[in-house]
Amino acid sequence: MSKDYRDLLTEAETRLTAARQLLAAEITAYPTPISGCDAQFNHLLAERRRIALALEAISVDVFIPTPRTPTRTAGVESR
Repeated sequence: MSKDYRDLLTEAETRLTAARQLLAAEITAYPTPISGCDAQFNHLLAERRRIALALEAISVDVFIPTPRTPTRTAGVESR
């Protein structure tokens, strides 16, 4: 049985959420001395941002304008 694309999006969201939790634990456990000057710590923060952006991209509602609904507030035209 082949997977539907929505199943894959759900799986991606689940895995990204798990990665976010693991990364949060790693950041929490990171030693405190001079963490702002630590390249590894800064890399962890950058990875956290990448994961957050990926999760946002998966869950955002994308509007595609068409001639019948050129804006989000235009509503749906019925015939």
